Amino acid sequence: MAAGLCLLLLPLWAVRTVSDMQPVYRAGSPVAAAAAATLDFGSVPAGTYDTNTNYEPGGIGILFHLVEGFLSMVQPNPFPQELARKIAQQRFAEIQGEYQKPENVVLTLQTLHYEVGFLVAAAIGLLFILLMPLVGLCFCMCRCCDNCGGEMHQRQKKNNDCKRGCFATFLFASSLIMSICVLSAYAANQHLTTQVRGTKKLVNSNFKDLKTLINEAPMQIDYLVNQYNTTKNKAMSDLNNIGPLLGGRVQEQLGREVRPAFDAILNMAGAIRETKEALENVSVSVEVMKEGTERLQANLTDAKANLSNTLGDPACKQAQAVEICNSIRNSFNQLNINANFSGLPNVTSQLNILNDIRKTDLTSLVQKGYAAFNDTPELVQNQTRNIESDIKNVLDSIGGNISNFSKVSPVQHILSNASHFVTQSEAYIREYYPVVEQYDFYRWLGSLVLCCMLILILIFFGLGLLCGSCGYDRHASPTTRGCISNTGGNLLMAGVGFSFLFSWVLMAIVLATFIAGGNVEKLVCEPYADRSIFKVLDTPYLLNSQWRHYLSGVLFQSPNVNLTFEKVYSDCKENKGIYSALEIENVFHLNELLNISMYMDDIESKFEHLNVSFDHIILLDETGKQALRKFGSAGIEDIDFDAFMSETSKSVTKVDLLAFANELEASSDKLPKGALGNALKGHANSIRMIHLQQVVPLEQSMKYVKARTTLNQSVRVLQRSSVELGGKIAGVISSIDSAQFLISHNASSVIIKESKRFADTVMGYFVQYLHWVKDSLSFEVATCKPLSNLVDTAVDVFLCSYVVDSVNAFWFGLGGATIFLIPAIVFAVKLAKFYRRMDTEDVYDDVEIIPMKNMENGNNSYHNEHLYGIPNPVMTSGIEQW
Repeated sequence: MAAGLCLLLLPLWAVRTVSDMQPVYRAGSPVAAAAAATLDFGSVPAGTYDTNTNYEPGGIGILFHLVEGFLSMVQPNPFPQELARKIAQQRFAEIQGEYQKPENVVLTLQTLHYEVGFLVAAAIGLLFILLMPLVGLCFCMCRCCDNCGGEMHQRQKKNNDCKRGCFATFLFASSLIMSICVLSAYAANQHLTTQVRGTKKLVNSNFKDLKTLINEAPMQIDYLVNQYNTTKNKAMSDLNNIGPLLGGRVQEQLGREVRPAFDAILNMAGAIRETKEALENVSVSVEVMKEGTERLQANLTDAKANLSNTLGDPACKQAQAVEICNSIRNSFNQLNINANFSGLPNVTSQLNILNDIRKTDLTSLVQKGYAAFNDTPELVQNQTRNIESDIKNVLDSIGGNISNFSKVSPVQHILSNASHFVTQSEAYIREYYPVVEQYDFYRWLGSLVLCCMLILILIFFGLGLLCGSCGYDRHASPTTRGCISNTGGNLLMAGVGFSFLFSWVLMAIVLATFIAGGNVEKLVCEPYADRSIFKVLDTPYLLNSQWRHYLSGVLFQSPNVNLTFEKVYSDCKENKGIYSALEIENVFHLNELLNISMYMDDIESKFEHLNVSFDHIILLDETGKQALRKFGSAGIEDIDFDAFMSETSKSVTKVDLLAFANELEASSDKLPKGALGNALKGHANSIRMIHLQQVVPLEQSMKYVKARTTLNQSVRVLQRSSVELGGKIAGVISSIDSAQFLISHNASSVIIKESKRFADTVMGYFVQYLHWVKDSLSFEVATCKPLSNLVDTAVDVFLCSYVVDSVNAFWFGLGGATIFLIPAIVFAVKLAKFYRRMDTEDVYDDVEIIPMKNMENGNNSYHNEHLYGIPNPVMTSGIEQW
């Protein structure tokens, strides 16, 4: 435990030294909230601990659980935490000689009340120890006076065989139970010796883990220090790319207004291009359709003239033809074209204006502005070279201070001392371990002697039963029993004698080990298992009346820090770091480890004074703006779009020429046969030919159809573009002026804002490093699992599992065998009467009832074999006096 305490102190001494050397950096500024990229510091190299404190007793565990159940009956009360606190406070207060005070009397009574189960058991044991020798002495004297079964005479009864069988059975059962108890005691004794011999491996494993902890801690600390390079390299990388990073952020912020303005100009340039193309399409399409309709109109005019000449024939003046001819004359007006494209408005002036506007390449001007704006990252990179150099020098200074930490701190010296202490402790244990084994051998030998006492008694009882049962002759009289039977009875009485001799010694050993082992189990092992013993140890002012918390007083000289045994043990059990387990953050703030506050302030101030000029960036010059204004005043909205739409929706001719020709031919059929009718039919065929040769090709001509469609679409484009054209152009010019004003006059505020964000990002890497170091110290560096393993090995494994469980199992088996000596003595004495050869026997007159010969002249119906000269060599035996 001393080695564990030394190890617990190592980080504290180390960080105290560092805090004396380096000033404080206070996190919690905007740096801590910076949206920095997550850094990967890797995994801290961790040692492997081999100690396993999970003990499994194996088959003997059943006996251990049986003993625990017995102890629970003897002491069913839970661990008295409050009583333990009071007793500890009384003891540490050193108030000896004041036990007669009322509070001390009450405390004594409470203790006795808690121990009442053990006291009752101890009282029974003391009575056994006192009474067994006295009873044995009285029993011996009584038998010497021919009482208590000492008279060598056995009365003959009908149920003697039944009694003998019952006594033999009960004695055999008692001996069997005693044998089981002796075997249990022997197994517990052997188990303790085996575990003590195996303790060496467990101790070596604990020392190996402690050495691993000591040896790994410097490498882990060096790893934490070296990972500063990851932070510095990331910061250096950002500084080397300050143009894309900071310039990109500035460009992104400015682009929120600049890019929409550029997009609006490009859209307007596209609108100008589309409008020019639409005007050109309108002009060309109108010319194409004029040309086609003019040829058709000339042919229709010729057809009308020829038809008019034919109707001037005298035949039309006849009564039958007048009406028909007049009807034909009235339909002449239908032979005309329907769409008159020559009357459409002229768009040449608007087209000339747009051709003049197109001489100014707005797209090229926008691309030029885009290029200048996209050079923002390079501009920032070029104008911040001095700041990059200064900040890199600051980072190098921080790295130098952190690198010097492991050289100037006394961590290596402290760890060297701790390693030396652990080595000395290990050598001390190795030196005295043979002594422990030697004393354990003496203990094992003494316990074996105790078991042999009981085995000797069991041997007497077993041989007595064996000889008595095998040599007994139910037809022989008590005075004529055989030698084997008589020997069996004598062996039983010998077992009784040794039982009286050994029982009180055995019970004394049982009582001592019961009181010690049982109380250790109930007051140490069980409270340790449920950690209630830690609650007692963590009682304020218990171990030191001046310290509220003992551990923090010993480690930090600050007893008000809430550091408890239970928390330290639990955290080490979970393999947390010593920094977290000992709550070192209460006396040392990790931010003091790095001297970066002054550097961070310096970095922040340098970024605050960063100034980047964007005066040379021109989004759109005056020529481009003038072109936009000229487009707004080109007169596109003054075009009569309805006229174009009306003409394009009309058919080529006013009447279907085929239908007109068919009607004309039908009218000629109504006329009298002659030249007039034939002439009209000829004109109908001519009109059909005009339809087939001119109208149909014109309608099917791709040039005409395309021109008509293009005209329609172009007119719609012009109509759509002309809607609020002036307002749109004014909005575009306003947006570009606003974006230009932002770049020229307000870009500095954007630069300051983004520079602060960039500085926070760079400083955020160091905050990440601090947080990672703190988390690593809390959970990965110098993990204190070996300390909890050391405590578990000493208390739970060695004391409770190895020693206490084995000792308790030993006294349980030994005590059980000793207790069963009482019924065994009774049954052995009773049974010996049936096996031993008697001096006298009963005499009966009725030979039919008791078929015995020579029953005569005995006092009180006794038959004395000496009167008949029958020798009885057992009469004078010392054993028979029992």
